[in-house]
Amino acid sequence: MTTAHNAAKPGQIAKTVLMPGDPLRAKFVAETYLEDAECYNEIRGMLGFTGLYKGKPVSVQGHGMGMPSIGIYSYELYHMYQVDNIIRIGSAGAIRRDVKIRDLVFGMGACTDSNYAHQYELPGTYAPIASYHLLEQAVQIAKEKGRHYFVGNVLSADLFYNELGPPTSWEKMGVLAVEMEAAALYMNAASAQKQALCMLTISDEIHSGKELPPKEREVGFTAMMEIALELAINL
Repeated sequence: MTTAHNAAKPGQIAKTVLMPGDPLRAKFVAETYLEDAECYNEIRGMLGFTGLYKGKPVSVQGHGMGMPSIGIYSYELYHMYQVDNIIRIGSAGAIRRDVKIRDLVFGMGACTDSNYAHQYELPGTYAPIASYHLLEQAVQIAKEKGRHYFVGNVLSADLFYNELGPPTSWEKMGVLAVEMEAAALYMNAASAQKQALCMLTISDEIHSGKELPPKEREVGFTAMMEIALELAINL
């Protein structure tokens, strides 16, 4: 079935979907790595493609910015399109000082200041976490490729421009980096009893002020993309 946000027909989306926030990054992955890639969605500019990577069907689709946006797209993929695995391939700002530009971060858990979990009516605070099966394999692939990476907590923030300033206070709790989507993705996966992993490339450092230009964020995160694609074909 199609939805208000996705024009894909049944069978057009693979069981594993790579999801960058930027739809142009999805287009870059499809054109660079996938064979016979076909675009199945252009609604709201949120491009989605399915093609073959080393002979196995893989999809890649943008999810936009923030938890409300990824919440919609991941929910529909899990529930309307029978997707089993979503691998977010996003950018993040380094919080911990030893995490640097272009480092890879695998979000084992996702702290958040969002109220996204309110809908589940739980009698406490829910801790969104990655699917261990995906996390374990991603780490192994990164090791085999000799990539520098961190595994740990990330912060999924509701606000990009925050009147209280940058989220540096999370550093004392060992939080590695800040992004805006992982917590909602992990909660949607848990509720649907599906799998999810957030893989990040550091695009800026909060403490130093260093940052990558927008074009580099679109096409320059190939190390993360290649790990995600290798993971996808192993699932």
